[in-house]
Amino acid sequence: MKYLKWSFYGFLGLIAAGLLTTTALYFYFESELPSVEELKDVRLQTPMQVYSADGELIAQFGEVRRIPLKLDDIPQPLIDAFLATEDQRFYQHFGIDPIGVGRAFVQLILTGDIQGGGSTITQQAARNFYLSFEQTWSRKIKEAFIALRMESELTKDEILELYLNKITFGHRAHGVGAAAQVYYGRDVKDLTLAQMAMIAGLPKAPSTLNPISNPERARERRAVVLGRMLTEKKITIEQYRQALAEPIETRFHGPEVTMNAPYLAEMARAEVVSIYGEEIAYTSGLKVYTTANAKQQRAAQAAIQDNLHAYDERHGYRGAEAVWWQPDSAAPERAGLVQRLRELPTIGLTLPAVVVAVGEQQATVLLGDGREQLLEWAGLSWARAYMHAERQGPPPATATEILAVGQQVRVRVVGEQWRLAQVPEPSGAIIALRPHDGGIAAAVGGYSFTLSQYNRATQAKRQAGSNIKPFMYSAALENGFTLATLVNDAPINQWNPGSGIAWRPRNSPDVYEGPITVREALAKSKNVVSVRLLRAIGIDTAVNYLTRFGFNINDLPRNESLSLGSGSLTPLEMARGYAVFANGGYLVTPYFIERITDSFDQDIYQARPAVACVECELGDREVTQAPQVISEQNAFLVTQMMHSAVWGGGSWAHRTGWNGTAWRIQRSADLVRQSNRNIVGKTGTTNDIKDTWFSGFVSGLVTSAWVGFDNLERALGSTSINTNLSEGEQEVSGAEGGAKTALPMWIKFMELATQDVPAEPFQIPPGLVSARIDLKTGLLSRQSDHTSRFEYFLPGTAPTQYTEETSSPDPFDDDDSIF
Repeated sequence: MKYLKWSFYGFLGLIAAGLLTTTALYFYFESELPSVEELKDVRLQTPMQVYSADGELIAQFGEVRRIPLKLDDIPQPLIDAFLATEDQRFYQHFGIDPIGVGRAFVQLILTGDIQGGGSTITQQAARNFYLSFEQTWSRKIKEAFIALRMESELTKDEILELYLNKITFGHRAHGVGAAAQVYYGRDVKDLTLAQMAMIAGLPKAPSTLNPISNPERARERRAVVLGRMLTEKKITIEQYRQALAEPIETRFHGPEVTMNAPYLAEMARAEVVSIYGEEIAYTSGLKVYTTANAKQQRAAQAAIQDNLHAYDERHGYRGAEAVWWQPDSAAPERAGLVQRLRELPTIGLTLPAVVVAVGEQQATVLLGDGREQLLEWAGLSWARAYMHAERQGPPPATATEILAVGQQVRVRVVGEQWRLAQVPEPSGAIIALRPHDGGIAAAVGGYSFTLSQYNRATQAKRQAGSNIKPFMYSAALENGFTLATLVNDAPINQWNPGSGIAWRPRNSPDVYEGPITVREALAKSKNVVSVRLLRAIGIDTAVNYLTRFGFNINDLPRNESLSLGSGSLTPLEMARGYAVFANGGYLVTPYFIERITDSFDQDIYQARPAVACVECELGDREVTQAPQVISEQNAFLVTQMMHSAVWGGGSWAHRTGWNGTAWRIQRSADLVRQSNRNIVGKTGTTNDIKDTWFSGFVSGLVTSAWVGFDNLERALGSTSINTNLSEGEQEVSGAEGGAKTALPMWIKFMELATQDVPAEPFQIPPGLVSARIDLKTGLLSRQSDHTSRFEYFLPGTAPTQYTEETSSPDPFDDDDSIF
């Protein structure tokens, strides 16, 4: 009894000492423990996601991949798998499992080291949220205290929900929602029992037990989880056997991106980081909704890629990218070839391939997925040998003239046909925006983001060429000219005493027609007329006027080359300028983020763009009016001239024989039908054909398209050389290079983009008058045939004389009496 008594006192003493030690340790570590408020306001690190305006995922940014879920959204078998494997007594203990603590203590005595394991789900949640993973006594003690505090402040279900959303599963997947997507490409509710068991087994060692890196060890771990579920009576023996027999079929699944728009996504990422900083942007679960429509964005991407491939094929095949073995040598092992192909990037539409057989008019290539694909003659016959930009070899007669076994090449799919391909050398960009508020409907900054992240749509300042002329003509209208004013389309020879040479601006093509109306001059893109207009209004007046359209004055040269487009602008700046004509004279500010929500889907940002409107009454929404920079009448008259660039002389074109530089639009039956002829635009080509443009619009959508070679000093590492697009892109028929190179891309985009955009007629603004004029003299006409047409004028600017009352000027009198 005496020994029993002392043993009892000793036991009480140990308890008292333990309590005192625990209390002392608590107060020692208290300052390092999270507060009650922190426990109740735990924020999961969730990546930023970028969406199209209609909800398609474009990109995800952030190291951690997470899909937060409510506990009710997680299938019960998956919960059972975690409880059976990690903490069978989770709903019974108080946050610490004495048995587990005792096991860890025994391990310490036996090995001298603190071993992992033995932690409850609550302790694991505490460690994942607040502590490091180092195996030290101080960390284990703090982990226990945090677990106790969590148990006192949160319900068991709240703790379990936090744990299932926080735990790491490897391959940057955090939480069961992300794990289901990364390993199986599914929502958790669609997982099989075997897949749930696989995921539940990963937290023990996610880097070595995951089925992608180590399928056999993953299979063994899955069996352990299923066995524990069977022991806990969470599954039947039949379910156990069926799940155990299920094969390990998994691969890495990237974020569920449903629309490829990397240039737009990068624009959004950079903007959000500039507003909120990297920490908030990448970890707080922001959802960024852009202004871009998915259908229009896809159309822009396809238009650029298809158009650049068409250009590239016109100029010949540059040959294989590499030679892996000679035709008379033995082919390497197939598995090695496949692995080597997998290491090569997919660039745009092109896939890497290696030639394994060549026939008379066909070839067989091996792809990175292990398939062999037949290239028929229709996909090979385009490949004339590239010699230089202006010359290609003769059309090939056999496949052996093009390919040889062992060559590493690229292929692409066009419709259902496989085609020999190459990465296009020139670059391109498309930017489309809504003219009423500046919202960007589509933005593509190059052929492939993989190849170059340089966004040519927003960053590349390129010479505008004839794309600048509508702004010059707008300035002319503001300074006394009319659509019927005659200007002399005759060669200019101006001697420059300083340089000792003459400046001789030329039309493209080099054709001159004498006195020509302002309308027809813009439609035909007459260079010498543009120079004469600039001379008439003055360079300073023109430069200052062009800044009304949002152009930086430093990008506009103060010499006569300005009239021919020597100033440098980005496609976005160009589209913004053309939007002024489309919306009746207002300068809108482009924007591409419509709204941003937090991790709880609550709006934290909503765009409030200034809009183009007269009274700005749009219901209950507060609206700011964009500044009006030109009159509605001026905008309409310039639009009329650009209408002639597309449709020529209208109903007179077939009799007078002239068309505008953008006549190709007439061939697009879909675009003509959708626009109901209410579509306008202007080609643009620099005199060295390094830059080709087309900018134009319907009433609800403005689009600028550019094609050219990158400038090395501006393209941030691009490998393209700064060269021209070749004389072959400038047609003898009279269309500028922009009509052959940039316009087809613009048409292809607009054919799809305008399907959901009402193409309303261009309304005649108040104050304009109409008068029938003689097309040859610009004076009033009493005729009603093809020699005349009705023209629009500002009040007081219409001619007052009839053509019969005066004589016509000498068409090629170069005394500049007609400007």
